[in-house]
Amino acid sequence: MTATAHGTASGVPARLAVRLVFVVLGATQGGWMARIPAIRDATGLDTARWGLVSSTSAAGDVVALVLITVLIGRVGSRLLCLSAAALVLLNAPVLAGASSVPALVVGLVLWGLSATFLATPVNAIAVAVERASGRPLLSGFHASYSCGVLAGGALGTLAAAVGLAPGAQMAVSSGVLGALLLLLGRRLPSDAGERPGREERRPLRRRFTPQLRLLAGIAFLGSFVEGAASQWSSVYTADYLAEGSALGAAAYTCFSVAILAGRLLGDAGVARWGRRGFLRVSLLTVAAGAALTVSRPQLPFAVAGFTLTGLGVACVLPAVIALAGRQPGVPAGEGVSVVTIGQWPGFLLAGPAVGLAAGVTSLRVALLALVAAGLGAALLAGRTSVPS
Repeated sequence: MTATAHGTASGVPARLAVRLVFVVLGATQGGWMARIPAIRDATGLDTARWGLVSSTSAAGDVVALVLITVLIGRVGSRLLCLSAAALVLLNAPVLAGASSVPALVVGLVLWGLSATFLATPVNAIAVAVERASGRPLLSGFHASYSCGVLAGGALGTLAAAVGLAPGAQMAVSSGVLGALLLLLGRRLPSDAGERPGREERRPLRRRFTPQLRLLAGIAFLGSFVEGAASQWSSVYTADYLAEGSALGAAAYTCFSVAILAGRLLGDAGVARWGRRGFLRVSLLTVAAGAALTVSRPQLPFAVAGFTLTGLGVACVLPAVIALAGRQPGVPAGEGVSVVTIGQWPGFLLAGPAVGLAAGVTSLRVALLALVAAGLGAALLAGRTSVPS
């Protein structure tokens, strides 16, 4: 980045603009998830068919991963970020307002495409803003996403209570967020000074350096833990421990709130222990929390264990992205894209993998995979190098 761009990137407007994009991504997801029962009823799908249809968003994820891998470093991160954010906001009311299965499938594919496409450039810009500011910021940016999810879910709950249709609810929220994006979007810093010229561009295979492959592996394991705990914490508490659906929901809520709390506190932890030290502490906390959950199959230990797991996993991805975006000789966007490629299948495979293992053994035994993932990732974290 040029000195001018650094000055712009280190300012308050740039930080607010980045936070807004994270809120856009989180609020649309939270609003959608809160209205799933109403949308499912509008399309006439039962639970089994809904599960099958909802998985079609993975097709959009794959397309996005291919596109962003090719385009990042060639097209400015700001342009990619704003384009993807606009598509997220435009698609949200269409997806939420779907009244037929074909419309729902199209909306889900576009959601997967736009949301996954947005993740890489906004994180690359977040790394640039953090570097220009000279202090840890990545965890706080990801906390903005978590706040967006909670706000979107709360608005969805309120809209359902007053009888507002999901499509209308998402149109209102998209309109408000879109207006804010028009005001602050130009404050996103440009990475023009960091993009290599045509003659300097490396073949794609050279992007996967040993350090970036290592970071992608940590991202995979961290996302596996987050995905598995998100999908199975309530089931473990409600069914395996026979505590009922209300306490199952409470266990998941504790896990989610712990993630937000961890991200709000994460930047202070990085400043105290350094990026690698903080990453290892986080991953060991993941392993300890998962071990507590499965060691004593009782409600207090389950809630405490999932809370610890949430605190630990909260800042794994922000820490890995910060390291990936600062690799010597690799533009931030390209480094982040490698982590994105590693992270995505971890979250996708976590639910089915734990479910299959639970079918063969038990859910308690299957959740030992979270302990193994946390310990394995902590070992990998010890081999990471922290660029100056």
